[in-house]
Amino acid sequence: MTLKKIKTKEDFANFVENFQNKNGYRDPVGFGIAAVDRGQINRDKILQATYPVVNWRENYGSAAIFLAAIKECGEDLDFSQSELVFDINKKFIKKALKGFAPYEEEAKGNDHKNVQVVKYLSCILEDENVDSDDYKAVFVFEDDSPKSVETVYLKLYALSLGKAELRSVNLNGAFGILHNVAWSGNTPIELDWLRENEIALKLEGEYPVIDSVDKFPRFLQHIIPADNTRILDSSKVRMGAQLAAGTTVMPGASYINFNAGTLGPVMVEGRISSSAVVGSGSDVGGGASILGVLSGTNGNPVSIGENTLLGANSVTGIPLGDGCIVDAGIAILEGTKVSIDDINIDKINEINSKKIEKKGMYKGVELAGLSGLHFRQDSTNGKIKAFKSNREVKLNKELH
Repeated sequence: MTLKKIKTKEDFANFVENFQNKNGYRDPVGFGIAAVDRGQINRDKILQATYPVVNWRENYGSAAIFLAAIKECGEDLDFSQSELVFDINKKFIKKALKGFAPYEEEAKGNDHKNVQVVKYLSCILEDENVDSDDYKAVFVFEDDSPKSVETVYLKLYALSLGKAELRSVNLNGAFGILHNVAWSGNTPIELDWLRENEIALKLEGEYPVIDSVDKFPRFLQHIIPADNTRILDSSKVRMGAQLAAGTTVMPGASYINFNAGTLGPVMVEGRISSSAVVGSGSDVGGGASILGVLSGTNGNPVSIGENTLLGANSVTGIPLGDGCIVDAGIAILEGTKVSIDDINIDKINEINSKKIEKKGMYKGVELAGLSGLHFRQDSTNGKIKAFKSNREVKLNKELH
């Protein structure tokens, strides 16, 4: 099927349907066109991929046009692969624009963003000094472990943009794929290039300001947050984190790792480790730590419910339900011994579908996921106790 100029929206729909009905065709889970940063020494080394538009379980018509244009450029479309990455050239752009012709005039603002990407690239590639292989078309057909830097970034974008739920994306092996680079603003720099040019750069006063050395960029280098979301220090949120609207991330001891984040307005003054999720209206106090899957939870991801308070410098290693309080400075881990008297067990059982038997002493893991718990430490003997919480946790709406 030749991709000629499509004149009407009906013709567009017919072309897409016919292309999708070809033997072996699969709609991608995610796709997009990325600008890539290549190594300053090794151009084959992709340091970063930037997506102006990310499609995740959506816009299958655009995917069909992109794939048809790639096929007409002579590339093999092997739909048995979990992911495909292609260099973009002028021929691809011309073919794609023919497919998108019925929507070209409407492509502005928030409408038809994939068409806008192609239109803008057509202008960029008119410059003979621009390398077309600095732009890639990337498709993920199965959510397997990523095989390329471009795919890792597509998945990180899907998480940070809220297009994919936290913990729903396979990032196994991502650290082995991404390169450790020096970040100067949005620019990734090969460490070997800095070493090779260190003398000249320093003597000429051109040594770059290095903000960090990491395999992941910062969230704000790629993501525009919601209007009522505040991040007071860009280093505190890693790309691949997900921040719901109304979240506030304070400076100091706060940090949100990749594949972790918030589900609503949350005050973050502590650490939300990888795979940890915090519910709406909760407060992660100054220096408080929610443990990640590699830091003491036996691989069990921690979810914090709504309107829960984690006191300053506390440590939480079990899931908590709604309306819980962990007092400042104490650690509630899977193996922590917690005493609860029978009166409070009755009160706790009244508000939870999961019932716990009366036995006086419990391990933290036995209390996982329960709502309405208030964990405290007896200052006379150091023992951890739990009660039915009588306090309501509320965030200041003016701040969120």
